[in-house]
Amino acid sequence: MRAALWFLGLFGVAVAIALFAGNNQGTITVFWPPYRVDLSLNLVVLLLALFVLVLHVALRALAALFAMPGHARSWRIQHQERAMHVALLDALSHMMAGRFIRARKAAEVVLARESAMARSGETLVYSARLRALSHLLAAESAQSLQDKVAREDHLRQSLEQASRHDAQETCEGVQLRAARWSLEDHDAQGALQWLNELPQGASRRTLALRLRLQAARMAHQTQMALETARLLAKHRAFSEVAAPGILRSLALDLVLTAYDPDQLQTVWGQLDEAERLMPEVAIEASSRLLKVGGDIELARHWLLPVWERMLAQPGALTDAQRISLIRALESSFAMATGTPEATWLTRIERAQMANPADSSLQYLAGITCMRLQLWGKAQQLLQQSLPRLQDVSLERNAWAALAELADRRGDVVAATQAWKNAAKITTSA
Repeated sequence: MRAALWFLGLFGVAVAIALFAGNNQGTITVFWPPYRVDLSLNLVVLLLALFVLVLHVALRALAALFAMPGHARSWRIQHQERAMHVALLDALSHMMAGRFIRARKAAEVVLARESAMARSGETLVYSARLRALSHLLAAESAQSLQDKVAREDHLRQSLEQASRHDAQETCEGVQLRAARWSLEDHDAQGALQWLNELPQGASRRTLALRLRLQAARMAHQTQMALETARLLAKHRAFSEVAAPGILRSLALDLVLTAYDPDQLQTVWGQLDEAERLMPEVAIEASSRLLKVGGDIELARHWLLPVWERMLAQPGALTDAQRISLIRALESSFAMATGTPEATWLTRIERAQMANPADSSLQYLAGITCMRLQLWGKAQQLLQQSLPRLQDVSLERNAWAALAELADRRGDVVAATQAWKNAAKITTSA
């Protein structure tokens, strides 16, 4: 269709020229004393067209001639840019391949070429970012080569370039790398200082939070580490399996930092509700509260949710957690001066009656009855629990309790035998 339109157009032009020039009798006379020149109108029109064409070609040639220096300059800049980009790619490739010396040399080539361009008066729009990244690659290579002097020098220059207005977006990346290098040097305080200098938005990114978690744990700042781990768990930076384990470990570490009852209660108040319900955390916190001479009733109150969970959800606690819970409750009963365990005795009796085959609950019920001076019932429960107790320490404590009960009623033979059995278990363990 387009070719047909062009053909029609050309045909129309040809017809117009034929009509205009075929019968055109016009002439143009040029007087140039003492001469007179007569020219036909068609010839004059043709000469004018040729003059315009020649003038156009001449102007184009002059424009191309005057543009040659600019084209040469553009070619030189493009050549330098390509060479710098190739060197930058070489630096990255060598870095990933573990050839750190070559990576640093390639990064230095980029810097040298960029400096040569700057001295010649050519400035790239992204020159600051290019220099910052090149210095960063050189510093990364120096870090891998354990060349701390070169690393610090390139890091300083990278920060200087990244602090410029046209390269501020790379500054955060340089600071994050510096924090990672501090962690590799086991300088936790240095890493935290780098992370604290980040803007608020950048400091809450997953990468920054991971680095902060590592630095806080290395610096033994457990509270900061726990708060950071909570943020990471909220951002789903951990898997569903790993997140509870990390939070539990940090919560336990935080509990272990308390050395008096008031400090321990403060730590407990800093834990989230989900962390308080973790069996290991609650058991460790209550046991530690008892060790430092804290409130016994408060320790049992911390254990109550774990106890209720154990009864409401069979299998929710592992065997080790169940044993630890029973030991903690036993310790609280042993440290009590009066007889405030009646409420707990009711709970334990109900649990034991609901689970008559559970030897650990029978053992705990027997120990509680001893505290309430229910000697006969205590002896019966302890004797019933002994054949099925799987934990060595509980079995040893059961024999020791039976020995005390025998001593109380004056049965020397039974007491001696019970002490012997407890001693055998201790020796075999």
